[in-house]
Amino acid sequence: MGYGLGVFLLAVGLILVYAVSDTLSGVNLHTVGWILAMVGVLAILLTALTTMRARRATTVARTTNPDGSQTVTEQSSRQDTPPAV
Repeated sequence: MGYGLGVFLLAVGLILVYAVSDTLSGVNLHTVGWILAMVGVLAILLTALTTMRARRATTVARTTNPDGSQTVTEQSSRQDTPPAV
């Protein structure tokens, strides 16, 4: 699933809602259009959230002390956020 699928579903749904005036027996094309449009918006939002989550970076630093023990420091940060001043 990606942005392309979401945009495609949104476009097809809105075309069914606003541009198609035909009817099918037992099928309301306007309702189908609204459902496709909502699924398209949901796909776009889920793709954006997944992409934002994947941009997080974790830095791990290992320090060896003179007595032989090790200290591990982890720092998580988002790559798209500028550093604080």
